[in-house]
Amino acid sequence: MAAEGKTRRIYLDNAATSWPKPEAVYRAVEHVLRELGAPAGRSAYAEAVEVERLVSSARRRAAELLGAANPRHIIFAANGTDALNLALWGLARPGDHFVTSVVEHNSVLRPLAEMEARLGVSVTRVDCDDRGVVDPADVRAAMRPNTRAVAIVHAANVTGAIQPVAEIGRLAHEAGALVVVDAAQTAGDLPLDVDRLGADLLAAPGHKGLLGPLGTGILYIRPGVESHLQTLRQGGTGTKSQSDRQPEELPERFECGNLNVPGIVGLGAGIDYLLTHGVSEVRRHAEFLCGLLLSELAEIPGVRVFGPADAADRVGLVSFTVPGYDPQEVAALLDTQSRIAVRAGLHCAPLCHRRLGTIEQGGTVRASFGPFNTSDDVEALAAAVVGLAEAGV
Repeated sequence: MAAEGKTRRIYLDNAATSWPKPEAVYRAVEHVLRELGAPAGRSAYAEAVEVERLVSSARRRAAELLGAANPRHIIFAANGTDALNLALWGLARPGDHFVTSVVEHNSVLRPLAEMEARLGVSVTRVDCDDRGVVDPADVRAAMRPNTRAVAIVHAANVTGAIQPVAEIGRLAHEAGALVVVDAAQTAGDLPLDVDRLGADLLAAPGHKGLLGPLGTGILYIRPGVESHLQTLRQGGTGTKSQSDRQPEELPERFECGNLNVPGIVGLGAGIDYLLTHGVSEVRRHAEFLCGLLLSELAEIPGVRVFGPADAADRVGLVSFTVPGYDPQEVAALLDTQSRIAVRAGLHCAPLCHRRLGTIEQGGTVRASFGPFNTSDDVEALAAAVVGLAEAGV
């Protein structure tokens, strides 16, 4: 309950990080910090054994959520960006070619640009349509004999558009390329199956749809693909310590140094929540709220909405602009006047905004939903936008 005299904060920035978390996440993190206080995979006393059990459980639950058969092919990373770097830099060799799209986040765009500069790889960035959807045929046309991989976001973080990843994956495999999927906006928000998606590598942050703490992420590696991946970091694993070479086994090959145990155990609790309540139910709820907001914004003169018109074709986020304001002004006014938290700007996706024609105005305003948002939150946002639009005329 909000304190007396204070307006309740309406949090609509779940595409950046989910909040609030399930209570079990807070309890799990506190339990590790206050009661266990041990590293993973380093000792044999009771608390360390319990930590290892909890980390292994989080790994198993993450594999279950993604439809991955072997939990050891789930690698814990520092965040989604870290996981994507492990995948992209791990694959890249001088002279390689990569295909990606204009709807990608900088977590893909910047590593690929750096590879162009450092390694001499070449990158093709395919276009999208006005809804922000990539055509698989364009991806296929961009393929070359030396294409190492296609890097594609599962759902765009600006438009919310769900990409045809399974079809893109099929075409990429036919051409002999691997598929790297950025599931930052879909892990925990859409039911996922890595095999059906055709994902050879799939990266996701732990703190968004997976409902875990910041500073967590996962990378799924399809069995056999690890042989194509170079390690970016080397160090202690608690195993094969007599050797000065990184172990070949997973997950130790790609996990070195102490794991973020509080974060990983908290992430495990977030995934437990999703598996218990059902990702399909989370999806249904987000689609309902998204459809409601799309309907409300369509009634406000001058407001422009980006992305697919049907909520079924997007994840639970909506980007829009309000006439008479730049996006940062809208976000600031929503916060100060109505205590509504949204994200404004370029959303770390400059090519997408350039394609949409919104880069010069500073991007868009983005509202994004989580499991704990309600229709009242949507109605409050719509009413606040109506007020701004009328005042800006």
